[in-house]
Amino acid sequence: MNIADEVRLIEIKTDDEFVVDMMYARCDNMMQTPVYQQVGMGNRCFVQSDMMDCLMKLRPLLREKRLKLKICDAYRPVKAFYLMKQIIPMEGFFALTPERSQHCHASAVDVTLLNEDGQELKFPCNVDAYEEKFAVQIARGQWDDFKQHLKKAKYDWFAEGFEKEIQNRTMLRDMMENVGLKALEHEWWHFNLPNKEKYPLIEAEFEENGQTRFFVQE
Repeated sequence: MNIADEVRLIEIKTDDEFVVDMMYARCDNMMQTPVYQQVGMGNRCFVQSDMMDCLMKLRPLLREKRLKLKICDAYRPVKAFYLMKQIIPMEGFFALTPERSQHCHASAVDVTLLNEDGQELKFPCNVDAYEEKFAVQIARGQWDDFKQHLKKAKYDWFAEGFEKEIQNRTMLRDMMENVGLKALEHEWWHFNLPNKEKYPLIEAEFEENGQTRFFVQE
């Protein structure tokens, strides 16, 4: 692998409006594995400066609505991408290659909303459509139940009795699109920067002293 110029990403840390809780740094995710811990990144959240500019525009509205934005995923190291694909080889669950994953370009975030007490608002399904029972099934190679459940992640999914969840889904999308981000139609929690070709694939080095370096891959 050839490494070109070093680049700078912005680290987001938990504060009054943002809560950093990277789901792949924990075990309670669809892989049941703390992948980000294994690659050295841990519960750290990095984004392109353009993404940070968009998210900063959310702060006044979050304060007005007494909400917090919980960031569940952002930059995804290429090493983590390949490990995740190895654990869950289900077609369509992750992007086909790192080049196609906007997370690997630091130009995407997976988010949800919390109330002022830190409790998650209700949505049609959890971020990543995570439920422990489905993670256990997938580990056994059983996909059918999860594929059915994953339909709840789509914006065109509706069902009686889920009015509040759908209202929250719409509110989140409106908030994110109003600051310049693009929704992903089959994942209510996922938002990209526009003009994705502008952002190159990024490699990361996580050193034992806590230093982190990012590079554009040639």
